Amino acid sequence: MHNQGMQKIRDLLTADASTPVIKRAVTDLSVLNEAYSYSKPSSFSRGMRIDLNDVTIVLISGTASIDEHGISIHVSDFRSQIQRTLKNITGLLENEGAGWRDVVRTTCYLRDIDRDYEIFNGERTAFYKQLGLDPLPASTDIQTKLCRPELLVEIEAIAMFRMQRHAAGADL
Repeated sequence: MHNQGMQKIRDLLTADASTPVIKRAVTDLSVLNEAYSYSKPSSFSRGMRIDLNDVTIVLISGTASIDEHGISIHVSDFRSQIQRTLKNITGLLENEGAGWRDVVRTTCYLRDIDRDYEIFNGERTAFYKQLGLDPLPASTDIQTKLCRPELLVEIEAIAMFRMQRHAAGADL
């Protein structure tokens, strides 16, 4: 039985080896501008969509409390920065036909984890609870310096979903 299972996995991995991986940049200009349009351009996409057969993977770059004009908003208001960051990620996901139920992993960067983790975890928990997420995404929280001194939190996300499920109108 084990050998049959391993063979099925090998077959899936090699079946379309000649088929190119389709990828494209992810954006939602209604909530977040493109980093390369800054006055000092930054060379990255807000996210990347990868289509592998019937599975789509969406990789969301580190996202923070930035508005559609590229301006940091909610300076010195940690809770509001978290909420705007989650809103930005939500917009990027929705533009790709995904939602938070499709998120399998997040990496969360806090400027001061000792000071802010309790508030961060409370906001994240309330957000996930409001959405009824179960299971919760895998996650790592890290203290680090962020790219702008006024930013207090930044989040990356990885979402995965099957295109047929979404085409059939499944709950996001």
